Order: sequence, then structure tokens, then C-alpha cells
Amino acid sequence: MMSDQRSLAREALQHGRFDVVVIGGGILGIATTWAAARSGLRVAMVESGDFASATSSASSKLVHGGLRYLAMGPSAVPMVRENHVERRALGDHLAPHLVRPLPFLVPVYKGGPHSRFVLGAGVTLYSALSGFGDGMGKVLSARRTLEMVPQLRSGGLRGAAMYYDHQMNDSRVAITAARAAAESGAVLLNHISVVGLRKTGSRVTGVDLRDAQGEFGVDASVVVNATGPWLDVLRRMENQAADPSIRLSKGAHLVMRTKAPWQAALTIPVDDVRVSFAIPWEGQLLLGTTDEEYVGDPAAVSATDADVNQILSEAGTAVSGLDRADLAYSFAGLRVLPGGPGDTSHAKRETVITAGSGGMISVAGGKWTTFRKIGATVLARVNSELGRATNGPLDGVALPGAATPESIGEVLGTAWDDLPADVVRHLATHYGTTSHEVVALGLENPALLERVHPDGPDIWAQVVHARRNEWASEVDDVLRRRTTVTVRGLDTPDVRERTSLLLAS
Repeated sequence: MMSDQRSLAREALQHGRFDVVVIGGGILGIATTWAAARSGLRVAMVESGDFASATSSASSKLVHGGLRYLAMGPSAVPMVRENHVERRALGDHLAPHLVRPLPFLVPVYKGGPHSRFVLGAGVTLYSALSGFGDGMGKVLSARRTLEMVPQLRSGGLRGAAMYYDHQMNDSRVAITAARAAAESGAVLLNHISVVGLRKTGSRVTGVDLRDAQGEFGVDASVVVNATGPWLDVLRRMENQAADPSIRLSKGAHLVMRTKAPWQAALTIPVDDVRVSFAIPWEGQLLLGTTDEEYVGDPAAVSATDADVNQILSEAGTAVSGLDRADLAYSFAGLRVLPGGPGDTSHAKRETVITAGSGGMISVAGGKWTTFRKIGATVLARVNSELGRATNGPLDGVALPGAATPESIGEVLGTAWDDLPADVVRHLATHYGTTSHEVVALGLENPALLERVHPDGPDIWAQVVHARRNEWASEVDDVLRRRTTVTVRGLDTPDVRERTSLLLAS
């Protein structure tokens, strides 16, 4: 059953002409849609799967400056500085309920690839590029390092360099940004495929769409291709002779159950450029990532046994007690990199915006951390096509629900004193002030305030809220991306069955 929200969006797509149609509902498509709607354009966004169902929900869950990029030389300094500006804006003002600071330690071992002196200088520069907003990066003793991460291997440990970055639940940030775009007037619809491009003469002027209910077309002055790994598929719809413009790098991650909470994350050097992360996330431990060229169907990407072994081996150089039996979930995504020679780990992480022979704007690459800036940059290109003035419509604009989790939790816990503390904390850090919309569903049906699974903090009201307010129509939309049920390994057959029933109600 299609939710009212999705029915209204589908109906709206069939009325009138749009200034912009964005193809692709990952974070770059969402950011472009949000920026365009805020600037006063009539904009639509369509996605063949679910919003953030591919690369955008398969990241390392970091909003970061990119410490490892400094190893690439002075040319990386402006990018790191820009990343820091965006990181702090998101964590401090725009989404403090979703983006949270976290200390990171880079352990130094005897015979390792980097010395304490080199790493100390690196985290000092990194702190300076962030304006020392998180304090000064520093070098810790081996004793203090082990106090913060007791699971760290102690043999040969010389200490660690400490710095700060932020982390997030990427799916929740993407869905919240999609909501921001909709509240700004954009029309967004998932689970609908582009089956063709409309043309006036040689110029692309719209899209032909198909979903389970049928086919229809949407006319637009400008079409933006933000399909990530499928970028060249759309470019060949525009021009069958279009040369390949991108290459793909696969990044796999593991989510491990852990008994004791960590006070800090680990950045574990693998070689002169690559690092492996061990990050406390959603009460578990996130490990990864890999970085290898990927050739094949982007929809078929997954974490293989070889990926699992590689990640456990690399993390195991610094972390003790890792056991494959504790694996709760694994996933893989694809980084979109500019075409070119060399291995993918050394390729530039940059955004490339091009226009095809039919005028379709294609945007490739970029980083989660700078999604606002990328959206504004694509909008500037759209405005140029439309002959409009360029502006920065997302500067200072907060995401829905923005407030400190502590203040939200205090109010929520007072208003709903029967909710367990971990549920209150979970709602506050995943919905912000909109968590009140979620728990208010308990007035309709108190059973919705019960846990989806006894071992996790998600409640059934989140399922209903996802259907009504967050475009969810399939079980994985809810369990994998609107909640944390799947990433905790808790999506049992009974849970999936009840979720399906709630989506159909």
C-alpha cells in the first residue's frame, strides 16, 4: 500500500512543469534538491530504490576533516580546511542531534609506519586547520591510551596521537535532509525508475518514469544526474556514444557486537595513505574500510568473505579480541571517483560537475561531510543554465529537529516517563525535536511504544512514523535506513513480518 505522503508526491509529479528534476536520491541528489527548493525553484527528485539506499548509507558514518588526506601533501590542505568548516557547522548548529563529536586515537607501535613525532605534528596541523575548535591535538602515553581503549593491543604500544572528528548515522541524516527539502517545497519520490529522458530537439527537457502503478513523464527546464555509481548509465541515455567518466572504489564495513563501551575511536594506519577505522557506533563497533577498484553491477556490491577477513585482519593489528562470531552486520558501498590511472586509494576525492551533449548536468564524487556545499555548487550550475543569480541558500539553515540531544532527552523523558532511558536517548539522537512526533503515536496505540526487539532501542512507533512521514514503503526502508534494527542484527522473521503489516495498515 502506498502511503499518503508518497501518493501525494506521485500526484504532484504529474502536474505542471518543474524548473529542475534531480535523478538520484543519495545525499548529493538530496542536497541539490534541498538547495534548489530553498532558492525558490520548483524541483522534483526521483529515486529508483529508496533514499540513501546505496552508497549514502554505506559510509564510515564520519563527518570528518580527513586527517589521512594530509599525507597526500600540501595540495590537500585547502580541502581539509573546508571539510572542517562543514564538519563543525553540522555538529554545532545545523544538526547537533545527528552529528556528534568523537575523540580519535592513532596508536603508535614499535616498528609501525609512523612515529609519535610525525603523528603529533599531523594532529597539531589538523587541529589548526579546524581553528582549534575541538582543542589541541596531542600525543598520549601508552597508559592513557589503554585507559581510553582497553581492547587496544598493548604489546609494543608507544602511545597514540589524539584528535577530534564527528560521527553520524548516515541514513538518518539523509532522510532528515530529504524532509528538509520537502518542507522547502520540493517533490520527492522513491521506488520509481527513470526509463528514458525527454528531449526537445537535442536538449534534455524531462524524464519518463515507471513504478508499480504505471508510467508517466515529467517536464523540466534542467535535469540533474546525481545517480552515483549509475552516473554513466544515465549519461548514455543522453548520448549513446558518451565515454566512461567515472570509476568505482568498493568500501566494505563490519558492525561488531561489543560488551564494553569505548571512550574513543581508533584510526589504524595500514600504509602511507590507507587507514582502518574501529569506531564505537550505535552501541557497537564499526570496522573498515576497504578500498579497491570495483567493476560490475553496482546493485550487486556486497561485503564478501574476503572483505570480512581483510577488515578483521587490519583492525586486529591494533585491537584484541575480535571474533567473527560477534559480527552483527556487514555492508559495502561504492565511492564514485573521477576516471583516470592509478590505484583507487590514491585517487582524488573531488566533486566533478559536467554537462552532456543534451545539457543534462551530471555530478560525480564528493564527500558526505561537504554535502551542503556540493548542493550549493550544483545549484549554481543549474542557475547558470536558467539565467538566475547564484546564492547560498543553505548557509545557516538547520535540519529539522535540530537541538542538543541532552535538552531533547530531558524534555522527552519528562513528558513520557515510562520510556526507558536508552529509548529516550536513541530517539533524541536520531530524530531531535521531531521525536515528539514519534512518541505521540503512542496516544493512538500504546503498543507502538514497545521495543521492536528486546535487545535494541527502536520502538514500533518509528515504523509507523517512517511510513507516514519518511516515504518508507518497504520493510528494508524501515529496518535498514529509518531505524537501526538491521545494523544491530535484530531483523528477525517475526520483526520483518510485523513491520510489513504496519506498512500495509
